[in-house]
Amino acid sequence: MKDKLVIGIDYGTDSCRAVLVNSATGEEITSSVQFYPRWAAGKYCDPGSNQYRQHPLDYIETLVAAVKGVIGKNVKRANNIVGIAIDTTGSTPVLTNADGIPLALLPAFADNPNAMFILWKDHTAVREAAEINALAKQWESDYTAYEGGVYSSEWVWAKVLHALRVDEAVREAAVSWVEHCDWIPALLTGTERLEKIKRSRCAAGHKAMWHAKWGGLPPEKFLVALDPLLAGYRERLFTDTFTSDHAIGTISMPWACQMGLSSDVIVSVGAFDCHMGAVGAQIKPGAFVRVIGTSTCDVMVVPREELGDKLIPGICGQVDGSVIPGMIGLEAGQSGFGDIYAWFKRVVSWPVEHLIATSPLVNESIRERLIEETIERVIPALSEEAAKIPPGENALIATDWMNGRRTPDADQLLKGTIAGITLGSDAPRLFRALVEATAFGSRAIVERFLENGVRINEVIGIGGIALKSPFVMQILADVLGMPVQVSRAGQACAAGAAMFAAVAAGIYPSVEKAQEAMGQGFARVYTPDPALADIYTKLYLKYRAIGQAVNI
Repeated sequence: MKDKLVIGIDYGTDSCRAVLVNSATGEEITSSVQFYPRWAAGKYCDPGSNQYRQHPLDYIETLVAAVKGVIGKNVKRANNIVGIAIDTTGSTPVLTNADGIPLALLPAFADNPNAMFILWKDHTAVREAAEINALAKQWESDYTAYEGGVYSSEWVWAKVLHALRVDEAVREAAVSWVEHCDWIPALLTGTERLEKIKRSRCAAGHKAMWHAKWGGLPPEKFLVALDPLLAGYRERLFTDTFTSDHAIGTISMPWACQMGLSSDVIVSVGAFDCHMGAVGAQIKPGAFVRVIGTSTCDVMVVPREELGDKLIPGICGQVDGSVIPGMIGLEAGQSGFGDIYAWFKRVVSWPVEHLIATSPLVNESIRERLIEETIERVIPALSEEAAKIPPGENALIATDWMNGRRTPDADQLLKGTIAGITLGSDAPRLFRALVEATAFGSRAIVERFLENGVRINEVIGIGGIALKSPFVMQILADVLGMPVQVSRAGQACAAGAAMFAAVAAGIYPSVEKAQEAMGQGFARVYTPDPALADIYTKLYLKYRAIGQAVNI
C-alpha cells in the first residue's frame, strides 16, 4: 500500500489544484495550482449584473497542467498512481447538446456566456428561484423540502431556466444539462454521453431537488408547470445518483496519454468541494466544518437514526451520503466571506491603483512595484490595526449580505449594510465591523442547527482564511463562543478528494478508514475569550435587529 499514490483535484473559483498523495499516510507529496486564464482576464463575467461564467476550456486546460505538474518528470511516480477524484464548486451547471457536450465547446457558442458553466456565485436567476419556491409551496409535494425549504438562485434549475429564457440560440441547441463535478469525471472516462454519466448524489441532492422519496428529480409535470421550456428535460437527465466512494471506471487512453498516467487509474464519482473538503478535515458526527474562502460552506454529518424524519429549515440541504456514505450530509454557508474583505480591499486601494499609477513623481517601474506592494499589504495592515480596537468599542455594526444570503433562509436579493458610521469611522474600524459581520453570519447558521436539535461538539476551519488569518479566526471563535480547530491540510478539499480516490480504487473499504489513515490532524486551535461572551452576544443581537430592519 505504501507505494500506491492517488490524486485529488479541487476546482475552486479561480483555479484548479491538484495534490499527489501517499494513500498509506496521507502525506502530500507534491501539489500544483493552475489559474483559469480566461477567468483571470475577466472574460464572460459582468459583476454589475451578478453574472459569473466560466469557459469549459479553462477547466480542461488547467486540469491537464495541474496533473502534469504533480507528476513532474518522475515516470515511476506516475506508474504508482492508482486513483483520481474530482471536486468542484457548486452548483456550477452547463447546458449541453444530445452528446453531453457543453455548448461552449461548439464553435457557434464559443464566446456565448449562456453556453458556459454558470458559477456558484452567479445570481442572475433570482426571479427563477422565486418562481420555483412559489410553485413548490403550492404543489402536493414540496420538492424543496430536503434543500432547506428555500430554493436559491445559486442552484441548477434556476440557472438553467434563466439561460433558456434569455438566449434563443442556446434554447434551440440545448438538450440537457450537467454539473461541473459530473462532467469532468465523465470526460476523463469517456462516458460523457448523457445516458452514461454517473451523477453525483451530493450535487443532485443538494442543488437539483433530487430525492429517493419522489423517485429522483421533480416530475415532468412540475417542471413544465414551472416553464414549458423545461419540457423533456427530466427524461433526458437521470434517476439514479451515486456517492463518491463509487468508481466510474478507468481513465480513457487519450486522457491517460495526455496527462502521463496509466490507463488503469480509477476515477471516482465527483462531488462539491466543501463536501470533500469536510472529509479531508476528518469530519465526524458532531463536527461543524467550515470551508472558509471567498464564501463559506458549512458541512455536518448526522447518523440517519439521529436525524430521523426531521427537516431543518433554511439550510442548503440534507442528503443521504452526500459527505460520508451511510450518513446524512447537512450543508449551510454564507454567500460572502473572503469576498467581503476583497471588496473592501478594492475600495480602499482605489487611490493607490488610479492615482499613483499616473503620478509623475516616480518612474513607471517604481510605480508598478509600489502599487503591487501597497495593495498586497492592505489586508494584513488593516487586520493589525483592527485587532487593536477593543471588542465592543467599535460603534459600527455591519451585515454580511454583500453577495446576498445563502443561509439561514436563502435570499440573494438582500444587500449588505454598515450602520453607525460617524466622522471618526476609519478604515480599521470599518474592516473590523465587516469581520465581525461575517462571524455573526456564522453564528446565525450555528444557532439554526442547534435550534433544530443538531449537536455541535467542535468547529473545524479549513481553507485559505482559516490558515492565514489569525485575526479573523479569533473573532470567529469569540463570536461563536466555541474553540475553532484549523485543519493542518493546506489543500483540504483536494486532500478529501484523494481520500475518495483511495476508497474508489479499493485501497480502503470505507471513507472513515481512509480518514483514519490519511488525515493530517490540526495546525492550531483558537480558544474563545469568556470575558467577551456577553459583549459579542449584545453585538450579535444588534446585528440581527439591523438585519430584520433592512430585510423588508
